[in-house]
Amino acid sequence: MALKLPKPPVPREEDFTSRLRGPELASRVGLLLGICFGVTFLTGVWSHLYQDQPSWLTLPTRPDWLYQVTQGLHVIAGTAAVPLLLVKLWSVFPKLFTAVPWRDIRQLAVHAAERGSIAILVAAAIFQLASGLANSAQWYPFSFSFRSTHFAIGWIAIGALVLHIAVKLPKVRDALGRPISSGEVDPSGAGESAGLSRRGLFRTAMVASAVAVLSVAGGTVPWLRKISVFSSHSGDGPAGVPINKSAKAAGVTASATDPAYVLTVANGDRSVSLSREELEQMPQHSAELPIACVEGWSASGTWTGVRMRDLLDLVEVPAGTTVFVESVQESGPFRSSEVRGNYADDPLTLVALRLNGEVLALDHGYPCRLIAPNRPGVLQTKWLGRIEA
Repeated sequence: MALKLPKPPVPREEDFTSRLRGPELASRVGLLLGICFGVTFLTGVWSHLYQDQPSWLTLPTRPDWLYQVTQGLHVIAGTAAVPLLLVKLWSVFPKLFTAVPWRDIRQLAVHAAERGSIAILVAAAIFQLASGLANSAQWYPFSFSFRSTHFAIGWIAIGALVLHIAVKLPKVRDALGRPISSGEVDPSGAGESAGLSRRGLFRTAMVASAVAVLSVAGGTVPWLRKISVFSSHSGDGPAGVPINKSAKAAGVTASATDPAYVLTVANGDRSVSLSREELEQMPQHSAELPIACVEGWSASGTWTGVRMRDLLDLVEVPAGTTVFVESVQESGPFRSSEVRGNYADDPLTLVALRLNGEVLALDHGYPCRLIAPNRPGVLQTKWLGRIEA
């Protein structure tokens, strides 16, 4: 006969007696967490506007490092939020076991709405941080589109956060006005809790957040690369610039090295086809520009090639015209991209043939690639085959 063990009782809020918990700690950690989420949301929306630019919006080409900075901030703030979220969840965990006011319909409705909004906020926050870190590591164990899903859940997370702040604002304001150690002293007179204090836990959370940032910030800040052990890129690569996608992975090795390769520039019934040798014979210009990717890493280099405006002039494309660039890559995301008129006309926008004085490596887009200021790396199309107005 099997022995039936009694089910453990469901804990109550008052069963959690740690004096490290308290609204004073939760509010301070929540304030830092809110700042991190605000930065990641705004920089994420900014990145999305570049990749799906509305027709009415003109994005600036200067400063040329702007996207590099915003995406670095996006990943750094998201990483900083991870330890803070863990401490925040731990500090408010007993609230999960608050008694449900079953007998008061109005209070029950408020209780259910508050619990529901918090559940959405917590689930969205965990999803955003987990999927964002996976994307930084270029690890995609899921079948859905990361970019569109991450963007959609970001709106849900920030909406739930704003609602949560609005509901809790009076309590948060009161808690922030009290010392963090308020209520930590045992009312029986036994003194403060032994061991770690609330202030110590808060400082530990901030230190953990700083360590997490240092572990990934080298992708954006080159002089931190030696200590950024979890950075997705070490800074190594052909001509000293890392790559995300190789020619082999894109399936372009044969077409990019074909002796018959030409770059076609078209404007209606006007078109011109140029071999790489003919591109080399055109006036060459150099620009120091970064490659900045959505994963948060970036690297700068000196790119040399033909100004896109010079190529467009060959087929009489009017100034301010939007053009489309297309790779010889036959399939895959971002094999083509739109170049708005202000970018196409910018003197720093090049069809690059060289990087840091070396012939463009195959993995960097040989025989030629697009490089433009203040533009996401995924839109700096490699292995160019066609430019069309």
